[in-house]
Amino acid sequence: MKMREGLHPTRRAAFRLVLFAAAFPIAIASPAHSADQTPLAIKGYDPVAYFTLGKPMPGLADVEYEWDERRYRFARPEHREMFKADPMRYAPQFANFCAMALSRGVLVEANPEHWLVSDGKLYIFAAPTGAALFQQDEKANIDKASQNRRILETR
Repeated sequence: MKMREGLHPTRRAAFRLVLFAAAFPIAIASPAHSADQTPLAIKGYDPVAYFTLGKPMPGLADVEYEWDERRYRFARPEHREMFKADPMRYAPQFANFCAMALSRGVLVEANPEHWLVSDGKLYIFAAPTGAALFQQDEKANIDKASQNRRILETR
């Protein structure tokens, strides 16, 4: 900033300073990507708890981690660290979708209270009967769900 006699800024410099000061709060208030805009994974349930505790547990809002364009919540900070180290191991196989419905070509949001861990992978379902139906022909259902997910995601 240029200074004139007696430390007074030029009009142009003063104008720039006013513009900068006016724009600064806007830049802070509107980040390019905020956590609130990132979808919450599995309705806020802790994906690691299925493996370590053997049951679904709601996660805490202050123990989150963003991965694969979703916010994951965890019941304990150590669960977040385990997930960070190997998210593919703990994340549900078909994101927020019911694995059984997806094997039938239908996109249905899953309920994290209905779940199955099989061969070290987490599957979640929309209904309490989902896991039992899925296990009747698990390999075929996994293959169908994987195929249908690709088809539905391209629509």
